[in-house]
Amino acid sequence: MTVFVPHKYQEYAIERIIDTEFIALLLEMGLGKTVSTLTAIDKLLNDYFEIEKVLVVAPLRVADDTWAREVEKWDHLRHLRISKVLGSADQRRKALAAEADIYVINRENVEWLVGEIGPTNWPFDTVVIDELSSFKNHQSKRFKALRRVRPKMKRVIGLTGTPAPNGLIDLWSQIYLLDQGERLGKTIGGYRDRYFVPGQRSGHTVYEWKQKKESEERIYEAIGDIAVSMKAEDWLDLPERIDRTVPIRLSDKAWALYKKLERDLLLPYADADVVASTAAVLSNKLLQMASGAVYDEDRGVKEIHDAKLDALDDIIEAAQGKPVMVFYNFQHSLNRIQQRFPYAKTLRKGKDGVEDIRAWNNDETPLLLLHPKSAGHGLNLQESSCQTVVWYDQIWSLEEDQQANARVYRQGQTRSVIILRLVAEGTMDEEVVKAIEEKAAGQEEMKQALKARIERVRDDA
Repeated sequence: MTVFVPHKYQEYAIERIIDTEFIALLLEMGLGKTVSTLTAIDKLLNDYFEIEKVLVVAPLRVADDTWAREVEKWDHLRHLRISKVLGSADQRRKALAAEADIYVINRENVEWLVGEIGPTNWPFDTVVIDELSSFKNHQSKRFKALRRVRPKMKRVIGLTGTPAPNGLIDLWSQIYLLDQGERLGKTIGGYRDRYFVPGQRSGHTVYEWKQKKESEERIYEAIGDIAVSMKAEDWLDLPERIDRTVPIRLSDKAWALYKKLERDLLLPYADADVVASTAAVLSNKLLQMASGAVYDEDRGVKEIHDAKLDALDDIIEAAQGKPVMVFYNFQHSLNRIQQRFPYAKTLRKGKDGVEDIRAWNNDETPLLLLHPKSAGHGLNLQESSCQTVVWYDQIWSLEEDQQANARVYRQGQTRSVIILRLVAEGTMDEEVVKAIEEKAAGQEEMKQALKARIERVRDDA
């Protein structure tokens, strides 16, 4: 057990949760959103008697591990009873029937939960939405399900470090789940009309919404009374973080194959061709090739080069026995890394995954391979002596990039951390890293970067 001595910003966050019936904690990664929220919930349950039954909606791995582990970690929270509403339908029903203070469910089962209980019998007066940004799609089933039962909730707490990863257009549905449309409007249409103008469109279908002048200021002013925004750099005295690019030079043969696919959109092979039929497919194929392999039309793997594997070998050797964390994006990258380094581990699901986290934090795992989508939220992996994080594959998502890096570089880290990106020279890797560095990564940036590359290739032809 650990004694909880809150930082000043945590004291403020706890007070705001208690004083505000619906609130968004827009706290950056590493600021201890979970323990602050649990502390406020404990006070509301057991000191003020203002709430009775709490539901936490979270990403699956976070639901399975983080909330229960935080209760076990802190001495002032150990009396709280957690029931994990996970697993099969029968297991979920059993967990719902159990006596507990806090019920934790993964976001994929929100629709099931609302259907199982029904709006009329909804028992949870307090709902915590861990990673509020995962409800940014107003057309998603999970959003529509929570919207049905929102009037039954007395308190709503939304937690996220990245509320608008693709722009302020994402905010409406998140804020609606807090205040039922009081601040940004009752409908997404009204929100768009008020703060945005149509951009790219096809007939009546608008594919892009552009902010009106001063919209950002007006939106943040509208939600300011229910949003607590804090940046880690303003509050934490973290050790140094060093970001470096490791240039990877492709062999003449690999470079020729890369340029051929970029130019012709086709790599012919005897058994199955590699074909890029759309801009998105081409971007993905080029990133695969930059990392050393590419899928053909039959989902077979064509190996292109080993340059990144060789670079990773050098990095592991330079770490001198300290753990190394590697992020991959492609399954064939994972497979090839595991073939080169058989001792590498991945995070499993359920109880096995909890054991994997324990082993990593106790320096029992020398090389941990993670996918940014499955390891992006809620995992506390900073207790190991790892100081080296490697991005083997490059990704377009700024949100996933930030969340993934924060698994190690977060509150509790006492050592400097170096973030290394393996970047194949002259390839799409460079475009991705440029977008990430400019903090403008996303689907549109991918399309524009690819369009520019294709134009350059054609001009050189």
